[in-house]
Amino acid sequence: MKISARASRMEPSATLAVVAKAKTLKAHGKPVISFGAGEPDFDSPPGAVRYAEKAIREGQTHYTQSNGLPELREAVRSYYSSRFRLDFRAEQIIIGAGAKPLLYETLVSLVDPGDEVVVFSPAWVSYVEQIRLLDGHEAIVDTTGTGCIPDTAITRKAITPRTVGILINTPNNPTGAVYGEKTLREIASLAIEKDLWIIFDEIYERLTYGSATHLNLLSLVPDVADRTILINGVSKAFAMTGWRIGYALAPDRIAGKIGAVQGHLTSNACSIAQWAALGALREGEADVVKMREEFSNRLNLMVDSLGKMPHIAFTIPQGAFYVFVDIRKTIGGSFDGRVIRGDGDFCEALLESEYVAAVPGSAFVAPGHIRLAYANSAEEILDGMKRLHRFLDRIVLP
Repeated sequence: MKISARASRMEPSATLAVVAKAKTLKAHGKPVISFGAGEPDFDSPPGAVRYAEKAIREGQTHYTQSNGLPELREAVRSYYSSRFRLDFRAEQIIIGAGAKPLLYETLVSLVDPGDEVVVFSPAWVSYVEQIRLLDGHEAIVDTTGTGCIPDTAITRKAITPRTVGILINTPNNPTGAVYGEKTLREIASLAIEKDLWIIFDEIYERLTYGSATHLNLLSLVPDVADRTILINGVSKAFAMTGWRIGYALAPDRIAGKIGAVQGHLTSNACSIAQWAALGALREGEADVVKMREEFSNRLNLMVDSLGKMPHIAFTIPQGAFYVFVDIRKTIGGSFDGRVIRGDGDFCEALLESEYVAAVPGSAFVAPGHIRLAYANSAEEILDGMKRLHRFLDRIVLP
């Protein structure tokens, strides 16, 4: 029986694979600590739960408008108006079943076979796979040598006549980097010069720490409003990953296309989840602030611990909830007689020996690294860091 070439060449999500293996070990009674999933361990805001329960009681269990509940689109419009001083109309806002489907629907609307999209690596696992599903090509710009911040000169060299867009993710998954004003202005100028679309994924925009501040590209450079699609949602900041609600805000000429693609793929996002998202946006601000403060404390715990460990290096993240750790010194070394040939071997040995789950950097187009999420309790972070330290101490370097 035939299987499509697209499906055959697609790599499964490494993040989900790590989580699945960790859960399997845990189900067998192993004391697993997982730093794999990008998922807060907090409960969803009470306002979200109340709105969902009310919607169920009132029978709000039918199709909604394909682009989302009018009330939720208005809440998103109001949020962007008050937070970023941006004015969108309801027709420019698409509510989707998570940010991930909206990213794919956006790419479907922009990418033809052979087209290229600039992606800054380390990059979230699904960007490259979604581009490839459309028979497009990723133009990778490596940022590991520039502090995980894109260099404009290098980015310019990656652009060819087949390039249709640039994908920006700030605060960044997996590095936690937050792009500053200079970087964003330069990318915006380059997009205008080369007549490119910008996909601006700001799903972690509420999660910045210390002196770092998230800058919305359209607030900073209004001139790119006609070529920029914003991607956001309630999953990360509101601890609502399982509700699967995201939103895209786009220029008129592309918003309708994204909405039409969604209509053929999912019809609409879950009605009850949309009402829950409305409750979060209306009543969950205090919950967001509380969670961000706790994430900041957890970041400090993890960074303090990592700073005492041998064989690794890392840049202190400014946002999201990940630390991206350079383990290249351990490659070629051995653990209990087992050769570590790459980041995959490192993560496998760490999970099997210390029951600590991490995601290989190769999944983020950055081999020789691992991603650690600090979306765990303080107790788990401290215990997990002790185990990682013990693991590193037992590695014999080449």
